[in-house]
Amino acid sequence: MPSASVKSAYIKGMRDGAPFLMMAVPFAALFGVVAADAGVVMSQIIGFSLLVIAGAAQFAAIQLMIEDAAIALVLLAALAVNLRMAMYSASLVPHIGSAPLWQRALIAYVNFDQTYLQSMLQYESAPEMTVPQKAWYFLGVATPITPAWLGATIVGALVGQAIPPEYAFDFIVPIMFLAMVAPMLKSLAHVAAAVASVVVALALTWLPSGTGLLIAAGCAMAVGAAVETWMERL
Repeated sequence: MPSASVKSAYIKGMRDGAPFLMMAVPFAALFGVVAADAGVVMSQIIGFSLLVIAGAAQFAAIQLMIEDAAIALVLLAALAVNLRMAMYSASLVPHIGSAPLWQRALIAYVNFDQTYLQSMLQYESAPEMTVPQKAWYFLGVATPITPAWLGATIVGALVGQAIPPEYAFDFIVPIMFLAMVAPMLKSLAHVAAAVASVVVALALTWLPSGTGLLIAAGCAMAVGAAVETWMERL
């Protein structure tokens, strides 16, 4: 979109981010329910979602808190789960690395799975976008999701006890990640990495505290890099 303005890029980002509300809202509400059940007070629940904005890390931390794990272990688990954000940030540098510092800081705050994956799909489909357009598109994607995440967390914490067990939202988590990851499988390296992660994760389900998932992530990156290197030599 070479003639599109920064404003239109932002509005397009908002439109493209809106569908994620269908999954993010129940996911956030589920976190509110779980956190309230764990005895976390409302101010802490709000602070948790406001500062972290990362469902997987929040659930991992809450689970360890329920098990009375040491605070150092809780922080380490949350950090380990969120290490993928560092990879997200590194891959964003070629696109928005020259944006103003305040924009990069704001993007770092709202850099989570949905905003990153949707933005990267847009950048790949429209390489002619300028840096300002890319930055504002990213922020546009985050605009409907971020306040909805916090609001749904509060609602879940307040009314979670009234939700019947048969209407549990647990199924939302795998569906959301499948919907986000599937469009990214565009090459043999991507598919190989995905297959490797599934195989290793299933093989290591017996490991505690999600350790198997961390190992699976490392194996997936190694396999993907190896396949991509091999393809470049052909």
